[in-house]
Amino acid sequence: MNNQERKNPFFEPYNTPHDVAPFDRIRLEDYEEAMLEGIRRDDEQIEKIINNPEKPTFDNTIISVDDEKEGDNYYDLLGRVTTVFFNLLSAETNDEMDALAQKMSPILTKHSNDIRLNEKLFERISYVHRHHRKLTPEEQMLLDKCYDGFVRSGALLDAKGKERLRAITEEASMLGLQFSQNLLKENKAFTLHITDKAQLDGLPQTSVEAAAQAAQEQGKEGWVFTLDFPSYSPFMTYSTQRELRHQFYMAKNTECIHENTENNVEICKRLINLRLELAQLLGHKTYADYVLKHRMAGSVRNVYKLLNELIDAYKPAAEKEVQAIEKMARKLEGRNFKLQPWDFGFYAHKLKLEKYNIDAEMLRPYFELSKVIDGVFGLANRLYGITFKENSDIPVYHPDVKAYEVFDNDGSFLAVFYADFHPRKGKQGGAWMTEYQGQWIDRKGVNNRPHVSVVMNLTKPTAEKPALLTLGEVETFLHEFGHSLHGMFANTRFESLSGTNVWWDFVELPSQFMENFAIEKEFLRTFAFHYETGEPLPDELIERIVKSRNFNVAYGCMRQVSFGLLDMAYYTRKEPFTGDILAYEKKAWDKAQIMEQLPDTCMTVQFSHIMAGGYAAGYYSYKWAEVLDADAFSVFKKHGVFDRQTAQSFRDNILSKGGTENPMTLYKRFRGGEPTIDALLKRNGIKKQGKK
Repeated sequence: MNNQERKNPFFEPYNTPHDVAPFDRIRLEDYEEAMLEGIRRDDEQIEKIINNPEKPTFDNTIISVDDEKEGDNYYDLLGRVTTVFFNLLSAETNDEMDALAQKMSPILTKHSNDIRLNEKLFERISYVHRHHRKLTPEEQMLLDKCYDGFVRSGALLDAKGKERLRAITEEASMLGLQFSQNLLKENKAFTLHITDKAQLDGLPQTSVEAAAQAAQEQGKEGWVFTLDFPSYSPFMTYSTQRELRHQFYMAKNTECIHENTENNVEICKRLINLRLELAQLLGHKTYADYVLKHRMAGSVRNVYKLLNELIDAYKPAAEKEVQAIEKMARKLEGRNFKLQPWDFGFYAHKLKLEKYNIDAEMLRPYFELSKVIDGVFGLANRLYGITFKENSDIPVYHPDVKAYEVFDNDGSFLAVFYADFHPRKGKQGGAWMTEYQGQWIDRKGVNNRPHVSVVMNLTKPTAEKPALLTLGEVETFLHEFGHSLHGMFANTRFESLSGTNVWWDFVELPSQFMENFAIEKEFLRTFAFHYETGEPLPDELIERIVKSRNFNVAYGCMRQVSFGLLDMAYYTRKEPFTGDILAYEKKAWDKAQIMEQLPDTCMTVQFSHIMAGGYAAGYYSYKWAEVLDADAFSVFKKHGVFDRQTAQSFRDNILSKGGTENPMTLYKRFRGGEPTIDALLKRNGIKKQGKK
């Protein structure tokens, strides 16, 4: 086929299984063309709405604004192309994609502002908000969300205010993108290259093999370690080479503060100040006040109440945990030994081994990735009756990605599920769930099912071994899979309210809830078999996993709380930030720090969640949701962890409802009451079982 005959795949029906994105047919030049045409079509659609001579109604205005998939020949082209583009920008990017993102982001932000600040459109929405027919709870939620979304985007501002808001959002969008690109470049730029075999001392074989493979891929002799988690974490835990641990730790914790083009310090200051200005422009004292209006927490006061309760409950235990590790280090190295941050993982591992005779490497042979996949899918089948079938006819964007069809307990098609497991050059670090298509029910009553994806950075297979995971990686898989269930079970009328489109301090409940199964014997029994011998994970090893479950749990809690404090310190400011980011950070989270802080390291400049990832003034959500997940799982523990009836209630009341009602209403419907912190304290061993 010559180039003239070729059509942009975004412009025509995909003709793929379940209408999935045709990754195999998309070229770089397709994105810009489709985005610009998508903007043109959106503008055309908005003109139709505002020029409609009929009186504004919920059906001819709100539904039309929210759901542009309804016309006979119209579909949301812009949503279609930007979803693919920005998902791949995180999972499979390159310099050309990055450059295109820089070019298109301001154009897309301007387009979004043009809609939100369109006075005639807002007049119609405002009219419907005041005068409308009797609505279902879901319709009412959509109307409120639509109206409030416009207000929060500046619809009530005067002309000068609207102009300033445009400038703020366009600049913030570009800076968030630049922040992420800088971090990815810094992360991939550093490698620890070892040629002396003696310097591998202490490292597990899986780590050594992966490093040898990385060196080979780069055309180097010896072993290459990277800042990607599956490479970095084992090195910091097992390497006896203290100086190399120090070097590695400093590389990780000084990303984006070097005097180079990837420095994020000024970007962070500017983002903090732009968000403050945006909030104050819209009538709020701080950015946190602006954000928390649409969160379960509701107010800055309630966030600090939770964080302070956690500090009071966990800090004494965290201090004891660190003292025990220091004691272990001095026992091995002499009483004058000073524990540094790059020593923590190494000596914590030694102590855990002494106390429980267990470590991550002992468990790896039992967590072969293909078996873990079977186990996780089997868990979903046991709880909800759903099944997964790999389909090689579904196009994927990289050979690492597996695509599955998901079927409900009655055999009907439920969703497409993509799983992208391993680190690679063009992929951001961490793990996340996303969608290529959300769920919605169209006007003809057709339930359009979602296309859900989980992206992770799990240990890769080597020439010698298949991918063998740590228990922590199994938990990561379960976490992201929990998010994906939230997406796959979505069953709402409107896409903007379906699946994970919920308040941010509720969105982590389904994901963190799934992590609870990681140490349940009945679950481990289904898939944890030695990859060579086929032997099941021994009972006594499971007992040791359970006993060691709360090892350093208080220290881990304080670490999360410290991130929450740092986030709130930036976004509860009433005045612009002009200080020193490094010094401010140290002071902001000091209350939750257990170890001495190093003056020349910085978290802020690589804290994607609160700078570029939508968690600004919301990082506390992880701990908020942890209270919910411990409370929710206590119901399962009471009735049996695989109890179908309890699982069905969780699905019906929470997973399938998306953002159609207030999350506390949904939670109480499942639980029968509001959550308390008690279940979390008991699970973590901070409060003894049986005590009130």
